[in-house]
Amino acid sequence: MKKVKLKSLFFTTAIFIASLTSCSNNNDNNSPDPTPEENELANILLFKAEDGTMTQLGNGDQNFEMPKGKYTLKKGTYHMKGWCYIADGVELNIEPGTIIKGDKETKAALIVERGGKLLAQGTAEAPIVFTSEQAPGSRRPGDWGGLIICGKAKNNGVEKTIEGGPRSKYGGDNDDDNSGIISYVRVEFAGYPFEKDQEINGITFGSVGRNTKVDHLQVSYSNDDSYEWFGGTVNCKYLVAYHGWDDEFDTDNGFSGKLQFLLSVRHPKIADTSLSNGFESDNDADGSTKTPFTTCTFSNVTFVGPIGQANDFSNTSDYINAGNLYPNNGSKMGTFQAAMQIRRNSKLNCFNSVAMGYPVGLLLDNQKGTTQTWAANGDLKLNNLYFAQMNVLGSDVNKSWKDQFSTDGTNEDAGKISFSHTFFLAQTGNKYFEKITELGLNQPNSMSSSPNYGPKSGSPLLGHTGLFNDSMLNDPFFDKVDYIGAFKSDSDTDNWMKGWTNFDPQNTKY
Repeated sequence: MKKVKLKSLFFTTAIFIASLTSCSNNNDNNSPDPTPEENELANILLFKAEDGTMTQLGNGDQNFEMPKGKYTLKKGTYHMKGWCYIADGVELNIEPGTIIKGDKETKAALIVERGGKLLAQGTAEAPIVFTSEQAPGSRRPGDWGGLIICGKAKNNGVEKTIEGGPRSKYGGDNDDDNSGIISYVRVEFAGYPFEKDQEINGITFGSVGRNTKVDHLQVSYSNDDSYEWFGGTVNCKYLVAYHGWDDEFDTDNGFSGKLQFLLSVRHPKIADTSLSNGFESDNDADGSTKTPFTTCTFSNVTFVGPIGQANDFSNTSDYINAGNLYPNNGSKMGTFQAAMQIRRNSKLNCFNSVAMGYPVGLLLDNQKGTTQTWAANGDLKLNNLYFAQMNVLGSDVNKSWKDQFSTDGTNEDAGKISFSHTFFLAQTGNKYFEKITELGLNQPNSMSSSPNYGPKSGSPLLGHTGLFNDSMLNDPFFDKVDYIGAFKSDSDTDNWMKGWTNFDPQNTKY
């Protein structure tokens, strides 16, 4: 009975929108399109919540498609139910300071489809927050679905269906496509597993174009990857991945965007059955040579791995059990692997970055494709990287954790150190440190109070020249800084996370 009423309401409001649009079209050609204020949000996208207020976004099923038009979600707190599609011809503006709580029962997700636009422009003082509906202290990874953006830029699989279960397609031939703005936004406790191996990531980008603005994002306690890019050309700055389940920054299917100033921090008791990495990068799942190749370029990334986060850390299933954060939703625990796993013919590039505390530093895996060949030929560049306190610097075989040589990703020569190890040390500006403390960071332990991932005065990460000499970094997108890693110093003045991030979302009262 309730569902019939919702459908009736949807039908009535759809007629209202149609009549509003037709009235506008009957005016002279100088008349503007309906403004967000004219397209009243109430009674169109919002439904009556349990407390009687019109604060429920979506009708609770997995097919709620917003009618064409422009809408503004006024600052407030909303409860999102079901899968809400920002379809072609829809523009949704979310005001700064808005909080959207995802419903667990309906696996709530916000999905921007090709031709749709999400204008989520928060501020440092008033970020936009997507979070769990659960009470403080009861939140878990995967409490709701997540945020998905699909665009019309190129990928190497033409038109594809986005990962995680939704109907949405991504891909096209417009690398300049614009899916809107996502700026000063937090996504917390997302990643509900719709089906086995079909989790929605914290934020998923499918062929998103370079005219989409993406900056100042924090994904915390995602039940899958924190961020994943499937093709596309979108550029991103100031991203935080905090205590995620699987990989932090996953790149696939010809993603060619540029990214600068990223922080990744692992929880020592949370890892995925597929093995958790900082970077995981493929050209595609088969390791094919389809074009465009995955050629994304990262600069100024700080990876904080599980080693050093807890004195008793052990990379075993007995230790890694998620503790009171286990979601009990079918997700399987696993162990940690590499700060950077680059495989399956990916040509990912990374410069001016620091990684610490992973079982493996670099894993160039040839099991599918010839990633090591791209590296040897200079088609995959890893320069000015500082690694510290890895169990092994390099490995050539997935799920091996051994510093042994392999050219096929399967058979290892115990008498030779890995290609990945040798390659890392041979590249311009790369260095390895035995202890994390040698990096001179203020306090990179996220399990203690007041972590600070910035370098102290005298840190070897500071005061460099020539960090941006490589032609791949000539693009004006990159800020030409003189330090390695995501932060200029450990001072508040240089902390680009100040004000809008939250490192204790479990106990925040929303």
